[in-house]
Amino acid sequence: MSEVNIVGITSCPAGLAHTPMAAKALEQAGKKLGYNVKIEQQGIMGRVHEIMPDEAQKADFVLIGSDQKIEGMDRFKGKKVIRVDINTCIQAPEAVLKKCVSVVEGA
Repeated sequence: MSEVNIVGITSCPAGLAHTPMAAKALEQAGKKLGYNVKIEQQGIMGRVHEIMPDEAQKADFVLIGSDQKIEGMDRFKGKKVIRVDINTCIQAPEAVLKKCVSVVEGA
């Protein structure tokens, strides 16, 4: 993969603290690694930074940082979806992104 395009969704039970923390951590890690990363947050505020269908289709894969039910998964039809624990996204965002990219490249 030359240019890596990643979209994702973070969501925690309350949607107040972990959701934006994980989104910010993943986006910053993506910038550092040279990946294009856009993370939608789903929680008490509804959808923040919503991923549009065209963004979803351009993505190499979809990263879900949550064990919650995610709304709007139909946007990602035909895309590889990788689920990761939201706490791991906060604690080791670069490792999460690198691992996901290696899984997709190896597929």
